Amino acid sequence: MSTTGEYVPDGAGGRSRGAAGPWWWARRRSMVLDVVLAAVSALECLVEGVAFAEKTGVSPVVAGVFGLLVGSLLVLRRRWPVAVVLVSIAITPAQMGILLSVVGLYTLAASDVPRRIIAVLSGMTMLGTLIVTFLQMHGDLSSGTYHAPLAAVALTSVLAAIGVTAPPVLLGLYAGARRRLVESLRERADGLERELSLLAEKASERAERARMEERTRIAREMHDVVAHRVSLMVVHAAALQAIAVKDPEKASASAQLLGDMGRQALNELREMLGVLRTVPGPGPAVPAVTAPVAEPAPAPAPADVHDDSGPCLAELHALVEESRAAGMHVEFTVEGTERSLAARVETTVYRVVQEALTNVHKHAPGARARIRLAYREAEIAVLVQNGPSDGAAAIALPSGGNGLIGMRERVTALGGGFAAGTTTEGGFRVSALLPA
Repeated sequence: MSTTGEYVPDGAGGRSRGAAGPWWWARRRSMVLDVVLAAVSALECLVEGVAFAEKTGVSPVVAGVFGLLVGSLLVLRRRWPVAVVLVSIAITPAQMGILLSVVGLYTLAASDVPRRIIAVLSGMTMLGTLIVTFLQMHGDLSSGTYHAPLAAVALTSVLAAIGVTAPPVLLGLYAGARRRLVESLRERADGLERELSLLAEKASERAERARMEERTRIAREMHDVVAHRVSLMVVHAAALQAIAVKDPEKASASAQLLGDMGRQALNELREMLGVLRTVPGPGPAVPAVTAPVAEPAPAPAPADVHDDSGPCLAELHALVEESRAAGMHVEFTVEGTERSLAARVETTVYRVVQEALTNVHKHAPGARARIRLAYREAEIAVLVQNGPSDGAAAIALPSGGNGLIGMRERVTALGGGFAAGTTTEGGFRVSALLPA
């Protein structure tokens, strides 16, 4: 409802969503109802106008035409309820337009017109009806032999004015409040539907993002678990090829070591796949892959996709020995007091050292490597640095370029800092700092 008084509620005057009626009507049946009411009102005003003309000496034709025009204005009640009520007030002295007044007040009260305007127009209608009724009754009773008390006439006039004005206004206020409540509930339902749709879209996006993150995490775990041992196997295979004829005993030891590393890689891969393919159920998880593999010498425990049972810092010495066995000169120093840290922190540090040593095997064969592990009060730092290659022929090892990315992701996920880059001597340096 605008400030001009235009009002189009459904059932009491407005156009609802999906309206299909002509002009300002919400439905065709609303238009038919208003046309019928306007026809009845016009007929009433015609009869009352002719009667009023006989009392006042006005031309019945003019009064009848005026009554027809005024009564027909009821067809506009949904569009301009204020104007219809004002017209009904204006013709109150002519004692016509009762239906126009009653229906107009109902429509006005049911509309979105400000309450003060409804109160003022309702009061004007009641006052006009009171005055006309009082004068009519007083004149009729005074002309006869019976003279009713003035108080009785006044009380009857008040009751008649209230009876004509109050019911349509109260019924209209109820209908308007009910309509607004329904519209509010409908808007709330639409809002909830939009929110649910938005939440569904966000949930789908989160699920897709979670799938991508899980795929990235699995790829990183597979890379960390398998790449290091496979790289060492390739290095040992190249060394075995070089010494097979010259030193059969050393070649035999290298072959045995190569087999152990292969079995370790298979075991770690089997356990990784077992975690990924665990069958859900009320009982304990049972890995789907259970094929036995020949057990080698004790090896570091593989990391699962949750990093909760991965290798710990105590296994770094075995990791260093594996690289030394492959011919790399590795210097390993520990600063500070060794202590147990969070499992994910220890696994991350282990994986950083493991990947850094793998990169040295791949890209700097024969280079010297230095590992420095520093325990601090609230953090732990690790540095892996290698010098330039000694000129030995590089062994062709495939590289996906994901090692440094995986290390950075692991460290930053725990709130740490990571840096990697070349050194001035031509080597490479990897460092990480994690909260303990």
